[in-house]
Amino acid sequence: MDLSVIKSRLSQLQSTNNRTSNLWKPSPGKTQIRVVPYKFNKDNPFIELYFHYDMGDKNYLSPISFGRPDPIEEFATKLKTSGNKEDYKLGKKIEAKMRTYAPVIVRGEENEGVKFWGFGKMVYQELLSVIADPDYGDITDPVNGRDIVVEFKTSEETGRAFPMTSIRVKPNQTPLTENADVMKTVKDTQKPITDIYSELEYDDLQKALEGWLSQEGDVEDSQVTDPAVGAKAATATEDVSSAFDDLFNS
Repeated sequence: MDLSVIKSRLSQLQSTNNRTSNLWKPSPGKTQIRVVPYKFNKDNPFIELYFHYDMGDKNYLSPISFGRPDPIEEFATKLKTSGNKEDYKLGKKIEAKMRTYAPVIVRGEENEGVKFWGFGKMVYQELLSVIADPDYGDITDPVNGRDIVVEFKTSEETGRAFPMTSIRVKPNQTPLTENADVMKTVKDTQKPITDIYSELEYDDLQKALEGWLSQEGDVEDSQVTDPAVGAKAATATEDVSSAFDDLFNS
């Protein structure tokens, strides 16, 4: 039995459990929540993170989230500017995409403490527009803020290929809580977002990219039955490998 493999798997499971317990995802229907100030950046509760999706069965937090260099993003940029259509598509696929997170408490579940709610561009824009409206102001204010009703509809309900999330900011200003125990829970259960999503070192991300590119090449080769198509796939793989070598080995 390889103990290093066992330890690695245990670490992965613990990380997954930690992430699940500290994230909030809306269930179908309406849920009332309150965005609370982020203890680690009291000037802004919204945390913009960038992730590399669609790289096998893993997603990677991009260091550009924190203003640091990222080999996957550098490679994606190189591909997109190569002038080759297929390279451009691959670059767009692996480039980092933004997802925004905010610390929230769920009404009726305040005793569970603060969780992070992750949402896309449309919800983020709507929240920012509400806060920018002087009639609403800072909806996260612990004393004079406002709750938010989040409505989630599944793809079956919307009749589309994807679910839909909409929000409605409550018109009445209300305190975050009048219960001292709940307030203590809100303060004590806040974690930095990096406790949930960890950033890999530059070299580790580079190795992950190399491994993913190698797997992509293997999949393309195994799926080829037409020799002409096989030649085209091999050429595309060689182009990607060449671009990778140019970027990191020159």
